[in-house]
Amino acid sequence: MDPVTVYLGLGSNLGQRDDNLGQAVELLAASPQMRIVRSSSIYETDPWGYTDQPPFLNCVVEAQTTLAPAPLLELAKDVEQTVGRQHNFRWGPRLIDVDILLYADQIVSIADPDLQIPHARLTDRAFVLTPLSEIAPQARHPASGRPVASLARQVKGAEGVKLWAPPPVLPDPNP
Repeated sequence: MDPVTVYLGLGSNLGQRDDNLGQAVELLAASPQMRIVRSSSIYETDPWGYTDQPPFLNCVVEAQTTLAPAPLLELAKDVEQTVGRQHNFRWGPRLIDVDILLYADQIVSIADPDLQIPHARLTDRAFVLTPLSEIAPQARHPASGRPVASLARQVKGAEGVKLWAPPPVLPDPNP
C-alpha cells in the first residue's frame, strides 16, 4: 500500500499532560508503518462534553502511513494503553487520547471496530479544528468538501482554545 496522509488528534488532561503528548508522538513515530511529518502547536482547551474536569492539552499531528484505517485505530489504541490510559466514562478525564481525524480524503465507517472517519464530531470541536487548521488549513472535510480553515473559523467554543506551547519536538526519523 502506498503511504497516505493522516491527521491524528492527541489530548491529555491528567498527569504531566505535555509529557503524555510527547510520549504518544514518540510511540506513533516508532511504528515502522508511520512517519510523523509535523505537529501543530499545543493548545490548552476547556473540557468538552463532561466539563467538571481539568483542562486539556491538545495537538494534531500529520503523518504518512501505510496502515489501513482499522490497523491505524489499533495502533492508536495501543499507544493510549502504553501511555497508561484507563477507560472510564465517555468524555471523562484521560492521560491520553489519540483520535483519527482524517485519513487521506476517505470516508470510512466500520462497525467493528467502531471507526468513523472523518471523526464523527470533528466539525463540532474547536480543540481539534484549531490545531488542525494550523498545520493543514487547506485540508478538506471529505463529506462536506469544506476547508478545515473555514470550519475552524465557524466552530463554537474557539475562545476556549488557547495557545500553550510550540509544537512538540518530533523524533528524528533517521537516528
